[in-house]
Amino acid sequence: MNVLCAGAAQGLVRALQGVFLEFTGARIDSRFGSVGAMRDAFLAGAPCDVLIVTAPLVAQLQAAGRLLPGSEGALGRVRTGLAMRGESPRPRVSTTEDLKATLLAASTVYCADIHRSTAGIHFGLMLHELGIDDQVMPRLRCLPDGTAAMRELAADGRGGALGCAQITQIRYTQGISLLGALPPQFELATVYCAAVSAKARQPEQARRFVDLIAGVRTRVMRGQVGFEVVPEAPAQPALKELAMRPGAGLAS
Repeated sequence: MNVLCAGAAQGLVRALQGVFLEFTGARIDSRFGSVGAMRDAFLAGAPCDVLIVTAPLVAQLQAAGRLLPGSEGALGRVRTGLAMRGESPRPRVSTTEDLKATLLAASTVYCADIHRSTAGIHFGLMLHELGIDDQVMPRLRCLPDGTAAMRELAADGRGGALGCAQITQIRYTQGISLLGALPPQFELATVYCAAVSAKARQPEQARRFVDLIAGVRTRVMRGQVGFEVVPEAPAQPALKELAMRPGAGLAS
């Protein structure tokens, strides 16, 4: 069975592959990347039984007949945060002033693609809003998705490096730890869903996988790695709205 998956859910999918094989006998062939990359691959006809991307994109693809209506399952909401290796003292990022000072002091800053990833696009907008894009951009290292960015951060042994990614990607990367979510003014929280492709070659197995990854059996696991319960009416900060406009940003 083929799964196209946004980077924010990569660790969760990998953790469940063996469980799904044991329960169903079906082996999962997974492909990961930014939501933009996964959307493009899906629309180009890449093999796909289950697509895991942002909730708005799932709704768009269902309306277009590309994903089966009613087949979706919400994994949860993922916030964006900053990470660092084990250096001490740990910088603070809980206020706008702390965030600005921490970013200006960083030796290198790792993030996802600032053109195709929601977290990356949002980060670029945030730097501009803080008025420090000219100072930080020369030290910015952009990777295809947040998972790749966090791996590069973990491998950076020079000290003083930071990374910005979705919290699930930070928690699944060994060698780094979460400094904190972005302060309220710049919060980015993205809801992820899994849904069955209208052209799924194994639709029943696909539905079972959606039930597993988004269902009650894995609720605790999802919470432990950073997927939060979706609020009924989440706030939409202005910066987030910019980042989430169709075509302007997708998710990592």
